[in-house]
Amino acid sequence: MVAQRDWHKYLTQIKTQMSELAEGAPRVMGGFSSLAQKAIRPGELEPKTKELIALAIGIAVRCDGCLAFHAKAAADEGATRQEVIETIGVAIYMGGGPSMIYGAEALEAFDSFAP
Repeated sequence: MVAQRDWHKYLTQIKTQMSELAEGAPRVMGGFSSLAQKAIRPGELEPKTKELIALAIGIAVRCDGCLAFHAKAAADEGATRQEVIETIGVAIYMGGGPSMIYGAEALEAFDSFAP
C-alpha cells in the first residue's frame, strides 16, 4: 500500500518555497498573486466553481502544488467531496489515464483539508 502524502505539510513547504521566490522576484510574484486574486473573485461563476476548475486543470497538467493549493481552496470555499469527485471525472475525461492517477491524488488532498 502506498503511504498517503501529508498534504498539509506539503502545502506549507510549497508556500515557504514560493515566499523565497517572491523575495527574489517580488514584481513577478506580486503580479501573479494579483492575477490569481482577480481570477478567483466572484463574478458569473462563484469562487468555489473557479477553484474546482483550477483543481481539474491541476490534475490534467499533473501539478502537485496545484492539487494542494486548489484542493484546500475548494474545501475552504465549501466544495463537497462529491463535487470534487465530479470535477475529477471531467479532468479524467480531458486528461486521460494520467489524470486518473492525479485525480486520486487530488481526492486525497481534498479529504485532508475538508472539515
